[in-house]
Amino acid sequence: MRTLLVLGAALLSLGAAPFPVPPPARTAAVPLPARMADTGGGSQLITAVAAGTGSTTGTLTWWDRRGGRWVRAGTAPARFGAKGLAEGRQRRQGTNTTPTGLYRLPYAFGIEPAPAGTSYRYARVTGRSWWCQDNGSRAYNRWVEGLPRDCRAAEAEHLVTYRRQYAYGLVIGFNYDRPVRGRGAGIFLHVNGQGATAGCVSVPAGAMRALLTWADPARRPHIAVGTRGGGPTAITRY
Repeated sequence: MRTLLVLGAALLSLGAAPFPVPPPARTAAVPLPARMADTGGGSQLITAVAAGTGSTTGTLTWWDRRGGRWVRAGTAPARFGAKGLAEGRQRRQGTNTTPTGLYRLPYAFGIEPAPAGTSYRYARVTGRSWWCQDNGSRAYNRWVEGLPRDCRAAEAEHLVTYRRQYAYGLVIGFNYDRPVRGRGAGIFLHVNGQGATAGCVSVPAGAMRALLTWADPARRPHIAVGTRGGGPTAITRY
C-alpha cells in the first residue's frame, strides 16, 4: 500500500493522469460546409440533407462564406424523391430517386416572374416550354421551346402544366454538362407539390423566393445533396 501511495504521489507531482481524458466532441459546432470534402469553390452553398437513402423529407440550408467561415443564411424543410435518394453516379432514370452529389446551378426559371432582387439568369416558362427526357433525342436533359421532332411528348415535361411546382425553380446540374443516357433528366430545386417528388428537391414557395433573391451567380453557388452519417451518399463526401 505504501508503495502505491508513493507511486501515485509521484505521478501527480509530474502532472500525469492515470487515464487520458479525450477532448470534448466539437463536430456539432463546426458548420456542415466546413466538414465537407468539396463545396464547389464558391462562397455560396446549398445543402439538402436527408436522414437516410429511404427518406423522402429532410432539411435544406443555404450558406454564405464570410471572413473565411461558413455562416447559415436560411433553412427550410425539404422533400425528396418518392423512392428516397440514390448515389448520383449510379442513379437510373425513372426510379423516382433524388441523386446525391455536388452540383452547380446553371440557371433559374419559373412560371411566375422572377422575385424582385433576383440576379440569377431567369428563364420564364411559356406555353411552348418543355424539358426533354427522351433518351433518343439530341435535346436530352435540356429545356426546349417547342418540342423537337425527335423528343416524344410522353418522354418530356410540359413545364407550364406544373403551375404550383414550377412557379419558381433552379436547374440542378445533375447529368447536365455531359448527359449520360438513362441516368436521368430534369432534376430541379423547386416549389413543393402535394408530396414527395419524382427525383427533384422541393421546398415551400417562400423559401424558393428567398433562395432566388439570395443566390448570386458571381459567388458560384452549388447544391450538395446527401444523407447524414457515413456511406456512399453521405453529405460530407461531396
